[in-house]
Amino acid sequence: MRVVVEADGGSRGNPGPAGCGAVVRGADGAVLAERSRWLGVATNNVAEYEGLLCGLRAAAELGATEVDARMDSKLVVEQLSGRWKIKHEALRSLAEQAKELVAGFSGVTFEWIPRASNAHADRLANEAMDTRDDAERTGQADAAPATTSDRVRPTGWNGALGAPTKLLLVRHGQTAMSVDRRYSGRGDVPLTDLGERQARAAAARLAEMDGVVTADGAAPVLASPLGRTRQTAEAVAAAAGSELTFHDGLLETDFGSWEGLTFLEAAEKYPELHGSWLGDSTVEPPGGESLEAVFHRVAAVRDEILARHEGRTVIVVSHVTPIKALLRLGLDVGPSLYYRLHLDLASLSIVEFYPDGNASVRLVNDISHLA
Repeated sequence: MRVVVEADGGSRGNPGPAGCGAVVRGADGAVLAERSRWLGVATNNVAEYEGLLCGLRAAAELGATEVDARMDSKLVVEQLSGRWKIKHEALRSLAEQAKELVAGFSGVTFEWIPRASNAHADRLANEAMDTRDDAERTGQADAAPATTSDRVRPTGWNGALGAPTKLLLVRHGQTAMSVDRRYSGRGDVPLTDLGERQARAAAARLAEMDGVVTADGAAPVLASPLGRTRQTAEAVAAAAGSELTFHDGLLETDFGSWEGLTFLEAAEKYPELHGSWLGDSTVEPPGGESLEAVFHRVAAVRDEILARHEGRTVIVVSHVTPIKALLRLGLDVGPSLYYRLHLDLASLSIVEFYPDGNASVRLVNDISHLA
């Protein structure tokens, strides 16, 4: 697995109160880990080296095999590339530590980048210094000695390895059927005016998210081919500049004879069957499809995505049941999730699937972009 390590360090006084920070990114630019550390009194150059050490250690813990190290310290980049001599004893010791870490990867490159391009790592370094400054101002400095903040993806502590494939799950916007709360499966209904506005709001949110638009291009959009999801997906693809494709595996449940009925109408017309359906994911509506059948076809779509877009971010525009199925796969839970999880129109959820079989649900039913 190849990752990018962005590292930085700073000293307020040179020498003076110092801190360092590092961020590890996957091939798609997604953040895999963040590190920040208060260093006490140190020089800028020492802080820069310490930032790199933090980043390399984080990359090793994530199972990276190759690293592209990027820093705005020309001294560190040139010294570790072998083009500049290391004269200062303190830096020589840090450089040796860096070389030991480098030896643990199959390949490491060092690249100088402008400070403006290293803003994330710079922010982490300043956060480390600010935290210490706050402690000193409030008289808590003795209770807050040199610290390290290690913010790794949630699965980092349970053994997940490799860059995850991140799925941004978007439900379509409002339709006339959703206004009336009717079973809306394979019926091809368009978005309402509000639904179109919801789709544009979700699209604008996605276009600004980290990892959606990168130097390698925009995240692909995969959608159900029905009109309501097609309209929503077209808005998303246009906002992000993404390639848009459709997949029948992302269709909503086929509700059969219940299509177009309200909940109460279906319950009154099919009391026994409807009651069973609400507690058993294997029950099929008349002429329709069970929730368990949806789960298995969506699992097949998930596997296709992981095979084709491994380690990337993919936007999936679909319906309630397929999105719940993907979240169920991420959580590794039973079918009760279908009956206990609510998803709003045009909501955003996020699930990541790792190459070693682990997964992490990062967000569920976020509609902040609709406010």
